Amino acid sequence: MVYLENLINIVNTLFLKRGKMFDIVTVGSALVDVFVNTELGEIKKDGKKLIAYPVGSKISVKSIKFLIGGGGTNTAVSFSRLGFNTGYLGKIGNDKNGEEILDLLKKEGINFVGVRGGTTGYSVILDSKEHNRTVLTHKGASDELKYGELSLKKLKTKWFYFSSMLNDSLITQKNLIKLAAWSDVKIAFNPSMYQIKKDITSVKNILKKTDILILNKEEATLLVKKRHIEDLLECARLLGPKIVCITDGRRNTYAYNGFLMYTLKPHDIKIKERTGAGDAFASGFVAGFIKKDNLEFALQMGLANAESVVKYFGSKNKLLKWKEALKKIEKNPGKITKKEL
Repeated sequence: MVYLENLINIVNTLFLKRGKMFDIVTVGSALVDVFVNTELGEIKKDGKKLIAYPVGSKISVKSIKFLIGGGGTNTAVSFSRLGFNTGYLGKIGNDKNGEEILDLLKKEGINFVGVRGGTTGYSVILDSKEHNRTVLTHKGASDELKYGELSLKKLKTKWFYFSSMLNDSLITQKNLIKLAAWSDVKIAFNPSMYQIKKDITSVKNILKKTDILILNKEEATLLVKKRHIEDLLECARLLGPKIVCITDGRRNTYAYNGFLMYTLKPHDIKIKERTGAGDAFASGFVAGFIKKDNLEFALQMGLANAESVVKYFGSKNKLLKWKEALKKIEKNPGKITKKEL
């Protein structure tokens, strides 16, 4: 059985020797984001902030916006604008929304290397008066990507960037990990809270082969069952990643390479909407590290990209181009400190 699996991987690797070489292929969801602005204020209960909607009531909304989102396409657009030859791998619905997603990818210079089928999913973003949000997500076709549907000859790449996926699509990511190991393809991974909750075993299996792990503090806490940032970084790295980066909202961001812990202090800026900030930071961080092999520069690139996005509605509207990001970093870099762990 092991021999057969190895033989399959060798054959798959030969497929990757053909075709166009990408700098990076993002593997993740493609959705329609529905932004619903009710202007309702937040309430506190049991120490948690909530956006509450009275049962049985009819609530007037200030505005509704429809934009294309999903971690796979968000990061693909980000990498492409930063100058990377980018492919997007995912399953896009056979519907009008799917056509609009393909049009966007083409406009942004991204090669679609996925498949069509099913129905495009939605994320409904409920925005509070304080500009925090609750997101209701139905992934639709995005979680139905089967490994057997892929055209492997299209997947010749230096890097895979994995965003959060479940069901058939998560199984496909696990198979791509095996393929990457045989083909010397590097992996960046940005799992979500619900992915860790639902299938922590699969997440940990992917982490064994991961080069760069990016997640937020809540996700890191759930993953390794620790609380202090130093413990989170060290324990997460023990799961396999060479580099671990942990964000903490409007507070500090941390990166660790096994020797030094880098702490980045973000700027105090006015936030319009937070959706896409995590994707913008993670893709900027990975792009910066690939380009310069330097964690301080990677942190600055992630910060510049994320702070550009949160000033506007939509997860893609203000993703930066490379020269724009460099100018922002030069003009107003984030403060970085470092220490040994």
